[in-house]
Amino acid sequence: MLRELKIRNFKCWKNTGSIRMAPITLFFGTNSSGKSSIGQFLMMLKQTVESSDRKAVFFPGGKNSAVHLGSYQEMVFHRDIGNNIHFDYEWDLSENLQIKDPVHKESYMGNRISFSAEVGLKDNGSEDKNENPLMLEHFDYAMMNENKQVVLSIGMGRQSSRKSQYEVKSKGYELTRKQGRPWNPGPPVRFYGFPDEVVAYYQNADFVQSLNLQHEKLFRSICYLGPLRSKAERLYSWTGNEPESVGYSGENTIAAILAARKRRIGLGYRRPVQPFEKIIASKLKEMGLIEEFKVKSISDERHEYEVKLRTKGSPDWVDLPDVGFGISQVLPVLVQCFYAPKNSVIIMEQPEIHLHPSAQSALADVMIDAIKAREDGEDRNIQLVVETHSEHFLRRLQRRIAESEANGILSRTDVSAYHSDVTTMPAKLDELKIDLFGAIENWPDNFFGDEMKDILEQSKSAMRARSKSTASREETIDG
Repeated sequence: MLRELKIRNFKCWKNTGSIRMAPITLFFGTNSSGKSSIGQFLMMLKQTVESSDRKAVFFPGGKNSAVHLGSYQEMVFHRDIGNNIHFDYEWDLSENLQIKDPVHKESYMGNRISFSAEVGLKDNGSEDKNENPLMLEHFDYAMMNENKQVVLSIGMGRQSSRKSQYEVKSKGYELTRKQGRPWNPGPPVRFYGFPDEVVAYYQNADFVQSLNLQHEKLFRSICYLGPLRSKAERLYSWTGNEPESVGYSGENTIAAILAARKRRIGLGYRRPVQPFEKIIASKLKEMGLIEEFKVKSISDERHEYEVKLRTKGSPDWVDLPDVGFGISQVLPVLVQCFYAPKNSVIIMEQPEIHLHPSAQSALADVMIDAIKAREDGEDRNIQLVVETHSEHFLRRLQRRIAESEANGILSRTDVSAYHSDVTTMPAKLDELKIDLFGAIENWPDNFFGDEMKDILEQSKSAMRARSKSTASREETIDG
């Protein structure tokens, strides 16, 4: 699970400041306020980690990528290629990482890692921006124990004397060079990785491969669901595969439901486990969208399935395309929340799109269940990073926090919320301070529009209209 994040010189962000990442992390703001950029940055790092090009510092994306950020100039703050992009984050490990020093016979144990890096364009004296490849200035790891104390730190950075070469620096862990003629390790792998030469150069540096692996494990745990989901179909093909996720636009949603039929999910402690498909059906019903839901095969000889629903007040079963558009748009959201593997980080944009306000409120309860869910007797440990415009969604979370003293369902530490403000430049990201009673102590101006102003102007207009109507009637009587 991500715990902290900080980004500098990326898109509209000169400096996001330190972002506290909770089990449910929310980003609010007006259109084009930069809130989507935070998730896009994490997805770019994921794309880079999963890229086949080990030398690419960043992979901004291609035709079939989750995000496509273009050139460095298009993603850097103020489009100024003289700026370097800096980023820092911390994450919890799913299990303790133990490092043994074979030379000094010491052991190190940690359950959290922090990482920082700086990336810019290599200055090769050319005016052609295409001839200035991205260059990793440095990256640094710090492993921390359960008390958040740094146990050891290690990283790589460009040499000041020979900037095309790198050196390894460590603190709290003494590296011992192998005997022989000194040489320089190769360049880092992507934006985060120690090359194999580091292990070959030192007698006790094998553990850096574990740091590489933990980093890759973090970004492979990230799932993304975009704001525009696939339209509903009457038939879905499925040949028995298990998709990694519902897909960037929810195109694998029905395949995921079918692949998860043997899974059993419990929605928190002391609540019985239920079949996966039943969980999805119950959530749709709780949101007031349907009465019943099922996915059924159309024939034993064909790998095709149809989604049938029965809406409230109707005895008839209908196909998914024949019900409200909002159901097909929220279905991938629900499935992703419970289908994603344990310890996943799920990034979602506008999960509430096309939903009625009451369903938007109920969606917040679904997400609470998602972060509290259990599977195979263990917490699923899901983290949700949500970009949203929904006031109703936030209000329900505030209510649940206020109720937590009585039922303990949602603590205020389970939620972090941020508001992006571009009324001044550079953009600002302000944390919304939620107290024990669910109230926001620093409610931003015009957060969800100026509701009171609209009510006041409506009242004034109504009074003027009534006054005009009365005057007109009086003139008619006098005449």
